[in-house]
Amino acid sequence: MTDASATAVRRPGEQALAELGLSAPALDPADASPHSFPGGGRWRTEIPSCEGPEALAVVLKEASRLDVPIHRISQGSGVWMLTDAEITEMVEATGERDIELCLFTGPRGTWDIGGSTRTDSRGAGLRARGHDAVAGCVEDAVRATELGVKCLLVADEGVLWTLHRARAAGIIPADTTLKVSALIGPVNPAAYAVYEKLGADSVNVPSDLTLDHLTEIRRVSGAPMDMYIEAPDDLGGYVRMYEVAELIRRGAPLYLKFGLSKAPGIYPYGHHMRELTLATAKERVRRGRLALDLLARHGADGDMAPLGSRLPGVLQRFEISA
Repeated sequence: MTDASATAVRRPGEQALAELGLSAPALDPADASPHSFPGGGRWRTEIPSCEGPEALAVVLKEASRLDVPIHRISQGSGVWMLTDAEITEMVEATGERDIELCLFTGPRGTWDIGGSTRTDSRGAGLRARGHDAVAGCVEDAVRATELGVKCLLVADEGVLWTLHRARAAGIIPADTTLKVSALIGPVNPAAYAVYEKLGADSVNVPSDLTLDHLTEIRRVSGAPMDMYIEAPDDLGGYVRMYEVAELIRRGAPLYLKFGLSKAPGIYPYGHHMRELTLATAKERVRRGRLALDLLARHGADGDMAPLGSRLPGVLQRFEISA
C-alpha cells in the first residue's frame, strides 16, 4: 500500500495559483508508486562524482555543516583510477558514517581505441568492448570488494550479468550491490525490468524521462531507481528540483542524486583537476540541501529511508544456469 503522505504532498505554487483560479488538475492516486525500500522509506540520497578521499572529505564536511543526510556516495572515474590506499581510506571514512560507497568498474568504450564511439552515432557507447574490457571490469570488482567496497557501478549489460553470476558464485561477496550507470540507463519499462533481472540492485534512469514514464516503469518493477535531480551537462544538464516530490511519488523507491550542471566534466579524475573537483563536490552537497529544503516546504520530507540502509529488498532475477 502507498503511504498516504505520498499522495498528500503540496505541489509548487499550489496555494497561490488556486487563489488566482489556476489550480492544477487533481493528482491521480493510481500514478503513485506502490513500492518502498526494505526497512521503510521511499527515498534515499546520493552524492555522485566523488572522485577520491580528498573530495570525499569535502563532501562529508559540507554535509555535516549543511545537515544533508547521505545514504550513498558514488565515484565516476573508476576503481582503476584509485590506489589501494585511497580506496581503503574512502571505505573507512564512509564506513564510520554508515554510508554506502559505490565505485565504477573498469574500461568503457569512450576511453577505448574504438573510433565508433566518437562518431555521431556513438557506436557502442559506454559499454565494455571485447573480452579484455569485461575482464578489466571483473578485475576492478574483485579488487574493490576485497578492499571493502560494497557497491559497484556498471555501464554494460554483459558486465552486469557477469558480476551478478560472480556474486552468486561467491567470487565477490553476496551482499555486494550492483548499480546501473546513468550513461546506459533504460528509457522504457521493458528495458528496466531486464536490468533488474540481469542483477541490478538500483538502476539510474536518464533525467529526461517524464513523470508518466516513471509510473510505467513502476508498474513492472520495484527495483530501486536512481535519478539526477540536477544532471551534469554531458547528461543533458536537466534541473528538476521543483518536481522532486512528484518524482518520489511516481518513482519510489528512489535515490535522489544531486548532480551539477554548468560544470566541466572531471572523468577520469587526476590531481590536475583538483581545485575544480573539490569545488564541485562541495556544491553538489549544497544542491542537496536546496532540494531537501524544497521537500520540507512541500511536506514531502517525511518518507526518507533510515540512514545506513543500503540493500534493495527482494528483486526479480533471471535464472543462473549451471
